[in-house]
Amino acid sequence: MNPSLTRFICAELTRGYFLEHNEAKYTERRERVYTCMRIPKELEKLMLFGFFLCVDAFLYVFTLLPLRVLLALLRVLTLPCCGFSGSRLLQPAQVCDMLKGLILLLCFSMMHYVDYSMMYHLIRGQSVIKLYIIYNMLEVADRLFSSFGQDILDALYWTATEPKERKRDSIGVIPHFLMAVLYVFLHSILIMVQASTLNVAFNSHNKSLLTIMMSNNFVEIKGSVFKKFEKNNLFQMSNSDIKERFTSYVLLLIVCLRNMEQFSWNTDHLLVLLPDVFIVIVSEIAVDTIKHAFITKFNDIPADVYSEYRASLAFDLVSSRQKNAYTDYSDSVARRMGFIPLPLAVLLIRVLLSSVKVQGALSYTCVFLFYLGLVTLKVLNSIVLLGKSCVYVKRANMEDKLFEKSSTPSSSSNKTPNKADQARGQTPSEEEQAAEDPDTKHRTPKKDLLEIDRFTICGNRID
Repeated sequence: MNPSLTRFICAELTRGYFLEHNEAKYTERRERVYTCMRIPKELEKLMLFGFFLCVDAFLYVFTLLPLRVLLALLRVLTLPCCGFSGSRLLQPAQVCDMLKGLILLLCFSMMHYVDYSMMYHLIRGQSVIKLYIIYNMLEVADRLFSSFGQDILDALYWTATEPKERKRDSIGVIPHFLMAVLYVFLHSILIMVQASTLNVAFNSHNKSLLTIMMSNNFVEIKGSVFKKFEKNNLFQMSNSDIKERFTSYVLLLIVCLRNMEQFSWNTDHLLVLLPDVFIVIVSEIAVDTIKHAFITKFNDIPADVYSEYRASLAFDLVSSRQKNAYTDYSDSVARRMGFIPLPLAVLLIRVLLSSVKVQGALSYTCVFLFYLGLVTLKVLNSIVLLGKSCVYVKRANMEDKLFEKSSTPSSSSNKTPNKADQARGQTPSEEEQAAEDPDTKHRTPKKDLLEIDRFTICGNRID
């Protein structure tokens, strides 16, 4: 057959091909598209559940923590009068509650000496670019404070409640307590500067700073989408996004309170603020959706992984309600997500008391009714979360892990390995396995989602 231009054009117009010859490839591509379409729904389910977990831990500081502190004080005052002869005056949980209440009280008293208005005008006098750099530095500092802050608080709680042979050993609580007070105070000031910067962005005439701050969220996509992510790393990022979204909402609430107080609680000014608030919230949701959609696409992670993440968070809630729980639920949320409610609560109380004037019996009655409403909301939220968590744990077939976790302290107390095993740190079976395969010495075991806290990712400790 002689080649000609006419035959070539006819061949190009009439040639065909069959996609079923590479069925696996096209099926995989189609599944990736379906996964990207499922990501927004599955992600928002996780975000919503995690958001209400943060709400529960945050409301605990305002509602149940004061009542638990009062019960602990009543125990301290009444037990000596009743001829107390036990080994402990206060239970470990009550000691932790007393420490949290005292930290809140001291930090709130110290925050009275920080002038919010002066800080706002000082920040407003800076240039837009300088404020943008300051806001980015504040975000980095907030993550660093959160990473080290929960360790400081955990060290304080353990130092205050660990068994002591001598009374003078309790003196070691004092430096830990002072360090915790200093941390909460500094972190509260840091969040106040963040809120002031956001307030300046809302009140700027051309909204240029607000636009730059929202564009910074989209820069986050560039920094995370094209990196390799494992399932555990994505779990860490999801927890961080939940914490950041909740903190952003509280900061928006503080900005609205300060603006409404400046304009004498005029509802017309609230209508002016609402479009900007809506834009910030929508941009947060859009950035999280795009980021997670492309991370799961590039790393071949199925959308069902978010159900596993939600079950892991639910497992924390259910296990903290057991009789032999080793931590308070608010502390487990802090370790898992990096959300520490104490600094944010100190700042919110400071802003509320400076924005809302309480005078007269009627005002105090309204405050008491508002407190009862918060307690009711906290109790209802806890009941719903606990019920949903039980459903998620059962659906993920994690009841066995829950019972294993509850029986671990009793089983570990019954088993006392000899000194040789303790010195080697491994059982004979592990020794035999190491002898058969010497490469296992350099391997680290895969971490389960339940064993990963907010900052395990630091130092590349996740496989």
